[in-house]
Amino acid sequence: MTVTWEDLGWERLAAGVGRCRLPGWDCTSGLVLGAGTALVVDAGSSLSEGARLRSRAEALSGGRVTHLALTHPHFDHVLGASAFAGAETYAAVGVDAVLSHGREELRLDALRNGLPSADADEAVDALVPPAHPVSGEWTLDLGGGQQVLLANVGPGHTGHDLAVLVPGEVEVVFCGDLVEESGEPQAGPDAVPSHWPAALDRLLALGGEHARYVPGHGAVVDAAFVRRQRDALAARFGVG
Repeated sequence: MTVTWEDLGWERLAAGVGRCRLPGWDCTSGLVLGAGTALVVDAGSSLSEGARLRSRAEALSGGRVTHLALTHPHFDHVLGASAFAGAETYAAVGVDAVLSHGREELRLDALRNGLPSADADEAVDALVPPAHPVSGEWTLDLGGGQQVLLANVGPGHTGHDLAVLVPGEVEVVFCGDLVEESGEPQAGPDAVPSHWPAALDRLLALGGEHARYVPGHGAVVDAAFVRRQRDALAARFGVG
């Protein structure tokens, strides 16, 4: 019997591309399959969640997760990263410094949001900065005709926002928390509101009118939704 994406808890978005919504904070993780390769987008909120995510990805790919992209350095997206040992890890320039020197604030943010202290401590202690900082755009060739574009489109939601574009008949853009569907976009102390609308303009330029845009939290949206959110953020923060 053929195992489908849905059988393993993934929502298929395009050929070789899917995502799942993790429990707790409704955080999205993405998956892109190549030829003997697999890229996961965002790692979950703890080592145990990251391990479950990796297991589900590898059950579908039939091999190891070879690449990991982190869209931004918030606990619900990065604290599972060490569960992906051996994967080549990518993030926007500056995330390496946050994960090296901002660990205590990352831990405190996780605790404030309800992550058990044992899980937070374990994950923060195990964190390794990403080996591949992305300053502009970086194309990954996953084999089998599957390419992925990593684009440093921030700052916006944080000082270090990375988007992941998967070209194809249906283009898919993993937006991180630059776009949120299940609630209002969150602007914490590390947000850069004056640049957020411009970051969304870059997302729209990357994906175009017919792409599927995958928020960091919530349902998949279209370009019109992203544009409305861009305009609402511009009005909210008094920027163009």
